[in-house]
Amino acid sequence: MRLAGIIIALAAVSAQADLPYKIDTHHHFVPVSYRAALDAAGGDPVGFPTPPWTPQSSLENMAANNIRKAILSVTAPGVPIVPDIEGGRALAREINEYSAELREAHPDSFGFFASLPSLLDTKGTLSEIEYALDVLKADGVTLFTRYGDGTHSHYLGHASFDPIWSALDSRNAVAFIHPSHQVNASPISPLLLQPLIDYPHETTRAAVDMIASNVTRRFPNVKCILSHAGGTLPYLISRISTSSNEIEVLLAGKTGAEIREDFRTFYFDLALSSDSAVLDMLLTLVPHERIVYGSDVPYARPTLITGFNENLDAYDFGQPALREMVYHGNAEKLLPSTGKA
Repeated sequence: MRLAGIIIALAAVSAQADLPYKIDTHHHFVPVSYRAALDAAGGDPVGFPTPPWTPQSSLENMAANNIRKAILSVTAPGVPIVPDIEGGRALAREINEYSAELREAHPDSFGFFASLPSLLDTKGTLSEIEYALDVLKADGVTLFTRYGDGTHSHYLGHASFDPIWSALDSRNAVAFIHPSHQVNASPISPLLLQPLIDYPHETTRAAVDMIASNVTRRFPNVKCILSHAGGTLPYLISRISTSSNEIEVLLAGKTGAEIREDFRTFYFDLALSSDSAVLDMLLTLVPHERIVYGSDVPYARPTLITGFNENLDAYDFGQPALREMVYHGNAEKLLPSTGKA
């Protein structure tokens, strides 16, 4: 039995060697300062525990899944984990400086998307964009789908965020957009887990909000990556772009064709989203150069990541060049730290 297991493992390694390496654009990490802030805030409001993480655990996962480079990012609850402005600014700065140190220690393995204070803190966010992108040379920034709480909660298309979009646009920045939880994190049913169901919807809401507010057209130099294959957006885009008067008024009077044009400006990562039906839809609807690989380490279990990678490796892309684009080529054109920009 042990010999059979060794043979299977060796076969998997051999098969992986015949496939392109990957650039992971959806790879989380949990710095000590970030974990402490989460713990002090009572943890994730949806009740999910913060997973264990070390730089070595990321490197081991990357080796197991043929990932040459990972772009690190933190994930966070939708409400600020640090309630005061100065605390939020300090935490973002501490995470970014640690990220830069980690990249310097492992330049061939890690890049990072910079953490920002709450976007409701315009001054602090603009300051951190300047420091993280201009001084630390981060690969881009992490944005969450929504900021604030209750009636003061805004999606990314809100007018108050325009100065932030302008700062990113002037730098041709990459923005990795990660879902947050809904304003009310209380589960209606314990069977309906928010990360599985509501997170994809949050990504969709934020993307549609950006289309409706013309963020995608007013700030065209920002390259936005939508997590998890865009949530439910690819499935719903035909409904959203239906040219009825009600939809046109909702989306700033745009035609269905214009809405679909805006939809196609996003990038889409494949974190937990490599089922053949999902890939078929993305490759039909999305420009092939805008699909990138993602794993969701360490929030997804290693066995889950392996399963999605097996689906991806087994998928028939039709041509080797397209597989290479999705696995690493598109990310290398998008991100400076890969060395192939």
